[in-house]
Amino acid sequence: MHRLGENGEIVAYTEDEYGVRKDDGLGIIKPLNSANGILFLAILLTIGMGGLVYFVVQVIRQSAWHIAGEVWWVFPACIFPFIAAWYNYVKERKAAKLRKARNMPRPVE
Repeated sequence: MHRLGENGEIVAYTEDEYGVRKDDGLGIIKPLNSANGILFLAILLTIGMGGLVYFVVQVIRQSAWHIAGEVWWVFPACIFPFIAAWYNYVKERKAAKLRKARNMPRPVE
């Protein structure tokens, strides 16, 4: 796939060298798509998952299962972004290493 690199040149990347999606998807907020940016988000989501685990432990300790029944939707809503963030971090870190090995610029689109 041919994409625009950071230096303004058109560069041919393989699927593995490209990494995660680089364009903004026409959104208002620019996405974090560097390996370090994705790592930051993944760590934040990991902290959030720690809070969710703490909540589950408290529900078990207090036998307050009715609370878990009312907020069950929080579990899949938290687990999906957590898994996606770590998957994208691994994918982008691998792509960055492959680009560095071939001395290629980071794609910007």
